[in-house]
Amino acid sequence: MPKLLNLLIGAGALAVIAASGNWAERHELQTKTEGLRQAAAAHVLGLRGLVEKHDFLPHAAARHPDVQDLLRTPRDGALQARVNDYFADLQATTGAAALFLVDRAGLTLAASNWNLPSSFVGQSYRQRPYFEDAVQGRRGIFYGLGLTTGQSGLFIAEPVRAGGTILGVVVVKISLEPLQAAWMRGADPVVLRDSRGIVFLSAVPDWLFHAIRPVSAADLHWIAEHRQYGNRERFYVLPWQTESRGTSPGFVLHTSVGGRRHDLLALDTPLPELGWTLTVTTDMKEVVQARQLALMLAALAVALLLLGVLYWRLREKRFREQRSARIELERRVEERTRDLEEAHAFRKAMEDSLLVGMRARDPEGTIIYVNPALCAMVGYSADELLGRRPPYPYWHPDDQEKHERESADVLQGRAAPHGFESRIRHKDGHDVITMVYTAPLVDAQGVHRGWMSSVVDITAQKQAEARQRDQEVRLQRSARLASVGEMASTLAHELNQPLMALSNFAVAARALAAQSAPPDMLAGALDEIVEQSKRASEIVKRVRAFINPKRGHYENLAVDGVIAHAAALLKPELQQAGIALQLSLDAADTLVRGDRVLLEQVLVNLIHNAMHAMQDRPRGRIDVASRRVDQGVCVTVRDEGPGIPPEQLDQIFAPFFTTRPDGLGLGLNICRTIVEAHGGCMTVENPAAGGAAFSFTLPIAP
Repeated sequence: MPKLLNLLIGAGALAVIAASGNWAERHELQTKTEGLRQAAAAHVLGLRGLVEKHDFLPHAAARHPDVQDLLRTPRDGALQARVNDYFADLQATTGAAALFLVDRAGLTLAASNWNLPSSFVGQSYRQRPYFEDAVQGRRGIFYGLGLTTGQSGLFIAEPVRAGGTILGVVVVKISLEPLQAAWMRGADPVVLRDSRGIVFLSAVPDWLFHAIRPVSAADLHWIAEHRQYGNRERFYVLPWQTESRGTSPGFVLHTSVGGRRHDLLALDTPLPELGWTLTVTTDMKEVVQARQLALMLAALAVALLLLGVLYWRLREKRFREQRSARIELERRVEERTRDLEEAHAFRKAMEDSLLVGMRARDPEGTIIYVNPALCAMVGYSADELLGRRPPYPYWHPDDQEKHERESADVLQGRAAPHGFESRIRHKDGHDVITMVYTAPLVDAQGVHRGWMSSVVDITAQKQAEARQRDQEVRLQRSARLASVGEMASTLAHELNQPLMALSNFAVAARALAAQSAPPDMLAGALDEIVEQSKRASEIVKRVRAFINPKRGHYENLAVDGVIAHAAALLKPELQQAGIALQLSLDAADTLVRGDRVLLEQVLVNLIHNAMHAMQDRPRGRIDVASRRVDQGVCVTVRDEGPGIPPEQLDQIFAPFFTTRPDGLGLGLNICRTIVEAHGGCMTVENPAAGGAAFSFTLPIAP
């Protein structure tokens, strides 16, 4: 009986090893086949791309007026020269092998190689299939050896039509030899054959112009008649032996390459539009190696399994030997029990030394354990707490309902895993804020005995958080006061200019009235007062909108118009100061999206600053320029003043920084803030010619 069992085990082991080898072989074959699919797809894509790259050439050339005229007047030498040059230029530009024109009789009238010894001009190609198809109005595609050069190529022919009549045929020849050279450099053979099974492109030179099966007499006659492969009259069968692999799309190819025997995994891919079949291959060596490796690994695994069985038998023998020592083991268990009791006492001491309160309750809510930390937290002794059921004496009287609800949730297994906050009342009357975390109490046998809670005193933490909240409230109040002060300063700064203008126009109106000036002059002064009043009101609205962008009045506007209006507003002051304002506006057709009044205020502030910088230099000039840059419009205001000290360039836009004794230091800060609110940016520099130049850029309206 043991011998039969050993034979069965051996047979099963051999079956497992063989199955492992077969599985590894199938898996590697699937991987190789998928790789062949990808390689075939890449080669097919390259072939189709090569054909499509030149597919348009005969169609385009056939519609050239000189081509059609040459077919009508074939003896015109100048016209023939032009067509030859035209074809040569197309051939050089596209990389085609050749381009030529054939009349209806099959005679070549012009060609791209007209100036070479192998010129097609004067040659007859009426026996070629592509000419026969094209002269009958069909598109002709044909692969073969050239009648004149003897070089292989793909010929694409297109009929030349004029008024519904076919005058001739334009043919382009594409060389596939670079593709074959690339295949020869590869590690795995690639083969391309025609519909008759004849290989005309191959990475293995010995396979060229061989067939995968015997060529019929009719096919041999057709090939010889059309001289598809030159003067060849016989095509030997390739030394291939094929073997199918079940349902797999690939097949195993047994052949010889360079005198050496090879086993290749091959895959055929048809190209129906060209009538060709592409065969890609890869070496079967890795499949054989995968099978051998799987066999070795399976054998190793079976050997390990047998060793495991042997070990199990040895272990059984050892177990029988250990049975005799059980009495000694029981004695040692008693000693271990004493050790465990000592360990339990030590663990109890550690629990008593915890600063976190511990409380255990049975499933009905009766307290069965408390540690000293919890007793100190609530002010009750362990004797006062053990055996108590809800309500517990330390529950806060104002939170009785909350305590009952939380206790019921815990006893029903709905305790929050992240804990919950609870307020309790110490025995001496002061409140204690705690954080309670509860988990099931399960004994060593896996029986649920109740609930274990850890209680953390967070009273000091809560007091610290309350103090922090008070500080945050005070900080927020200070921030609001600072915002109110900044808004007031902004309004004071922005309203200063229209209010000064109101005052000037009012004085002028009173003087005109006293002098009995003409009514139209007085009306003009009053109109200016009304205009400046509206401007002051508009500034207030726009400052509010600037603080709350939802109230802003944004529209598509021309920057040059904004500059012109700002210049008109400042014209009286500029004339009074004797300063010329030079405008160079080159963005008249460019629109930006923004608030007109705020952008005018930016320009007014910048021009005012330039005037103040030139107050000691009368008859000076301020240049204002606009220009288109990338996706925006750049506006520059340049003066002829002393410029800005280099050490102040970094803080010139800071709030409340000013170089004028009567300034608030908010003008440039407000200008930059308005520009940034419009999605732009503002910069300042000291030009080499002197003075200061402030520039800002605004994005173009979408």
